[in-house]
Amino acid sequence: MNAGRALLYLDVDGPLNPYAARPERRPEGYTTHRMKPDGWIAQHPGLPPSAVKPLRVWLNPDHGPALLALADRYDLVWATTWRQEANTFIAPVLGLPDLPVVDWPTTVTPGPNGTFWKTRHLVSHAGGRPFAWLDDELDDRDRQFVAAHHDGQALLHRVDPRLGLREADFAELAAFARSL
Repeated sequence: MNAGRALLYLDVDGPLNPYAARPERRPEGYTTHRMKPDGWIAQHPGLPPSAVKPLRVWLNPDHGPALLALADRYDLVWATTWRQEANTFIAPVLGLPDLPVVDWPTTVTPGPNGTFWKTRHLVSHAGGRPFAWLDDELDDRDRQFVAAHHDGQALLHRVDPRLGLREADFAELAAFARSL
């Protein structure tokens, strides 16, 4: 990673996998994938891995090239509970290389003042570098926290988990990068 460039934190479920879309209405451009990451298997204690039904994941193969086009201005980083498994399961489908991964704590606790649990960890991870963050669980409390605790510029961009990333989202990321 280049310390002089902005970070682009990528969540999987919501931005890349519009999990909240109607089950019978896959969003246009997305393809269906069945995956059994360890994190998914762990959510089914007592069942042998062979008995766990695969997770349905919708991914848009156009998102990989669109993210790579931003990589001239951003260092791409997984900021997802998929952790390293995003490199195993998601990156190959999108045509992305292995990306660095934010190392979350093993115990997830709510953030201060109603912020999303990831927020304080990403502020720490960024270490003052400018960053953009794509997630479906962001709100004004997170923006206020980042403004108060992060020295660099930041774009916290909420993506509708029923729609996933759209052209307008990529345009906003590009505009933010140009503004730095």
